Formats: sequence, C-alpha cells, structure tokens
Amino acid sequence: METTIETGTGWRDYYELTKPRVVMLIVFTAVVGMFLSVPGWPGASALMFGTLGIGLASSAAAVFNHVLDARIDIQMMRTRGRPLPQGKLTEKKALVFASVLCVVSMIMLVFLVNTLTAVLTFISLIGYAVVYTVWLKRATPQNIVIGGAAGAAPPILGWTTVTNEIDAGALLLFLIVFVWTPPHFWALAIARKEEYAKVDIPMLPVTHGEAYTRLNILLYSILLVLVTILPYLISMSGVIYLATALILDVIFLNYAIQMYRKPEDEGLPMKMFKFSIAYLGYLFAALLVDHYLLFQISL
Repeated sequence: METTIETGTGWRDYYELTKPRVVMLIVFTAVVGMFLSVPGWPGASALMFGTLGIGLASSAAAVFNHVLDARIDIQMMRTRGRPLPQGKLTEKKALVFASVLCVVSMIMLVFLVNTLTAVLTFISLIGYAVVYTVWLKRATPQNIVIGGAAGAAPPILGWTTVTNEIDAGALLLFLIVFVWTPPHFWALAIARKEEYAKVDIPMLPVTHGEAYTRLNILLYSILLVLVTILPYLISMSGVIYLATALILDVIFLNYAIQMYRKPEDEGLPMKMFKFSIAYLGYLFAALLVDHYLLFQISL
C-alpha cells in the first residue's frame, strides 16, 4: 500500500531520493572515463552535458529504486529512515520526479552529447532500476554479480560521451568496477544478513551462508588485484597509478583475508564496505592524475 502521509516535504527529501553519495561516485567514474578517453582536454561541452546527463539518469535510477523497494525499506534498519518509508513523500510524487529526471537526461544526452551515450545510459538505467531491483535482486544470490554490469557502466558512458565509440580502455574501466562490486556489496550483505533474510532477499550470505560468502569475497578481491594492474601493463597508465593501486590493493586484500580468517569479528564487514567506497574513488583519482602527468610529460 502506498505511503500517503507527508510531513514537511522539502527539496532535501527529493535530494535524498537520488542517493547523492552513490551518484557522486558514479559520476566521478564517468568523468574519469571522459578524461582518459583522449590525451588532452575532452572538451567543455562534452564534459558539462555528459556529466549532467549521466548524473541525472543515475539519480532517476536511484529514485525508481527507492519507489520499487519502499515496501522492504521500511522493514530494514539501514533503509527505514528514507523519505518514502517515513512518509515524507508519496510514491506518486517520487515517480513523477524520477520520470522528469529521466526525460531531461535523455534529451540532454541525445541532443547535446550523442545517441550512443544516450542509448547506453538508458540501458544502464533500466538494468538497475528495473532488471536488478524488480527481478534479479529477488531471483538469485548472484544478483550483485549479474546486476553489477549496470553499476559498472558509467566509465564506458563517460568514454563514449567524448569519443562516440567503445574501445578497450573503456572496457577495462568497466571491468575494474564490475569486479569490485561483488566484494564491496557482499561485505554489506554480511553485516545486514538478518535484515535481508527478514525481507526475503536472497543475498549470498542468506542463501549460502557467511563462510561461503567470505570465501567469494576473498576470491573476487584477488581477481580485483589482478584486474587493477592491467592499466599499467597495457600502458594505459604509469607508475603513479601502479603504486597507488598496489597500496590500495594490499589494504583491500587484507580486509578480505581478515574477514575470511576472523568470522567472529562482527565489525570487519562494515569496515571493509566503507573502505571499498574510498578504494574505488582513490583508484580512479590515481588513474586521472597519472593520465595527465603522462600527457604533460609527452608534450
């Protein structure tokens, strides 16, 4: 049943629906994709309208996710404080807001960026807001792995914003985020295992147990280390990125090892989850810094 009680609705409630911290990380990886796609400056128009279009589309997907998950959000401690479970906004208003964001983003991307980026962004939006939220999330414990493709798309979207084509560099950035997603989210799933079980969401620790999930986190973390070295091996980046990546990888992998070896430490999953967010931000920042230092040296 739709929540209809509204108490002091304001712009902050709408803003919270867009999951701003998540969207900022998404947009940042897209912007890094824009800069890495060319040796120099990607162009003010592509940078401005591409960033806005991708950001608005990501925000729309987040709002749709809020609406579709409103009935389970109210049952979970982590999400019950969101605007819809609290009755600060109706689902109808949230849907209108999401639709406006979606339409504006598509118009901006089609007419001010390029059709390829618009199409890929729309596919990603549908993939997260509908395919993942409505079906995958409730259908299989591999929901995060399969659905991770939508969340890993922003670097490709940033790349195509500037070049209007997909190449190996864009796919490598996609791969990094894709492999990062399962250990990132499974750490949270372990910390919130009881809540997911309560609302019948088949997250891996609920269906296969914590020990199996911790092993998978460790295996994906090892794979992540290997994948994050690839930009250096294919000369996409230099030693600054490599050094940063190795330091971040050591810390990330240590969290995964400790989680596997010390299942009794209940605080480790959330610590790893929080670090994983910073990890991705620092990793992509290192890619950006290294790229432009290499460009300046080559001049």
